[in-house]
Amino acid sequence: MSSVVIALVAVIVVVGLLVASLRVVREYERVVAFRLGRLRGALGPGLVFMIPLLDSLVRVDLRVVTLTIPPQEVITRDNVTARVNAVVMFRVSDPVKSVMAVENHAVATSQFAQTTLRSVVGRADLDTLLAHRADLNEDLAASIARQAEPWGVEVSVVEIKDVEIPEMMQRAMAREAEAERERRAKVISAHGELQASEELRDAALTLSEAPASLQLRYLQTLLELGADQNSTVVFPLPMDVVGPLVDAVGRMAPDHGAGTRGRNGVTRRPDIPAEEGVTR
Repeated sequence: MSSVVIALVAVIVVVGLLVASLRVVREYERVVAFRLGRLRGALGPGLVFMIPLLDSLVRVDLRVVTLTIPPQEVITRDNVTARVNAVVMFRVSDPVKSVMAVENHAVATSQFAQTTLRSVVGRADLDTLLAHRADLNEDLAASIARQAEPWGVEVSVVEIKDVEIPEMMQRAMAREAEAERERRAKVISAHGELQASEELRDAALTLSEAPASLQLRYLQTLLELGADQNSTVVFPLPMDVVGPLVDAVGRMAPDHGAGTRGRNGVTRRPDIPAEEGVTR
């Protein structure tokens, strides 16, 4: 009976040691193994065997980590105070270096990203910070990646999220933008008037070469104005058209409008009775 109990206890101990010596490592993880304090290397993924009480394992996540940099007080090159925050995306490319080279690679990357953000933004002016963020992002990514590479960390993306500037500066920028828009509007209006005057000059030259086209333009204008029945139209005619008609009427006036002069200087008009058409 005692032998059976001893065998059963031995089996339980062996099974317990086997269970304690096996670790399951996921596909996106690696474990850095140490035996009696000495580095064994990175193991995984899958089933990893370790000797209890002799080996120790440190799990390292290989997935991309999104790190938010808290807002930083920054003074730009043109002495404007701004609050800038950013986001950093990185992943562990070498598990052994991330454990051996730095105590906590995530904290170290965050602290260095904050100092780099203040340094890079401090070298730029406010216009560059607002309008050319892509260049600043590239500088930030290059600086952080160069420092994090010995830690086994690969920095993929660095983006400036928000830029907060004082309210007084915002109002000044709004006034500047409004003045710039007014200037552009005036320039565009002036260019439009110049082009319109050039077109009118060309049209006048074209009409002066063919006087008949000017008459057609008069008729077209009369047709457009006559569409409204309540309008009164004063239609001018050039003297070269009206002149012959006026001369003809003037030549015909002496024949039809003159009377006959009688005795004592009395002039009689043929179209009225004698008693009504006598003048002295």
